[in-house]
Amino acid sequence: MRILYINNAGIASLILRPLTWHSAARRILLSAIFFSSFAGLSAANWQLVWSDEFETDGYPDPDKWSYDLGTGQSVGLVGWGNNEAQYYTDRLENARVEDGRLIIEARKEAMGNSAYTSARMVTREKGDWLYGRIEVRAMMPAGVGTWPAIWMLPTDWEYGGWPASGEIDIMEHVGFNMGTVHGTIHTNSFNHMIGTDRGGSIQVDQVATAFHTYAIEWEPDTIRWYVDDQEYFEFPRQPHYGPDEWPFDRRFHLILNIAIGGNWGGQQGIDDSIFPQTMEVEYVRVYQRDEDAGGPQIPGAWIYFLNTPKVD
Repeated sequence: MRILYINNAGIASLILRPLTWHSAARRILLSAIFFSSFAGLSAANWQLVWSDEFETDGYPDPDKWSYDLGTGQSVGLVGWGNNEAQYYTDRLENARVEDGRLIIEARKEAMGNSAYTSARMVTREKGDWLYGRIEVRAMMPAGVGTWPAIWMLPTDWEYGGWPASGEIDIMEHVGFNMGTVHGTIHTNSFNHMIGTDRGGSIQVDQVATAFHTYAIEWEPDTIRWYVDDQEYFEFPRQPHYGPDEWPFDRRFHLILNIAIGGNWGGQQGIDDSIFPQTMEVEYVRVYQRDEDAGGPQIPGAWIYFLNTPKVD
């Protein structure tokens, strides 16, 4: 018997499994499961539109990735607006593809006026999306002072500077609170500077020793956050929301980085004994819905292909 599982992103996995049954009733039951599940398939119809599987060692693909460099001073944000302690570079020491993984490495070394180096990789003008499922499979760094993030900023800033044009944090983790992963949005009305930011948290086992899939599903009327396909937060658009509450109707791009210290990551200092530390990424995948797909999304469906001979 063949079993097909469609996960909440509409992505199929084929499982081969022997099955023995002894009655016509069981055949009827499985047939019912098949037809009821198949009816919802097109509803979860995500199409892959952009991805990086990190298959070539060396520098990350320049057609997909650029770098934010330095301390943020060049764009008027010393410490990148958060009093962060690192200097971002585009060196292989800080960002490289190795053995099928993207490695972002934070190091204890002086550069400029900073005591640490790291990398902040961006898809700006190389991968920019309005709505979609953004999915990153990654393993986080560990230790007090680390602040890795998978997040999104607006490409065009049409509603004004931060936070007016919005920010979507797919995943943030601070090393003094190992295992707690956060997903958050920031807007004019909802942001941490005024204590009104909206977000959720989830405990993730082995966050720094195993790979997990961090994702959002961003649609015109809601954004949902997932870890390993478990939804843990949703931010729905309310009927009265305007750009101050919901600037998420413009294109955004993806950012991957490890910050060191800062207003949040450095709340308990920086442990210099932990370096170097890495964020490892197995893949980045972006899906968007087929324009012709309709109906509500289903969280997942088992589909049974009843072609196994009857065994009495």
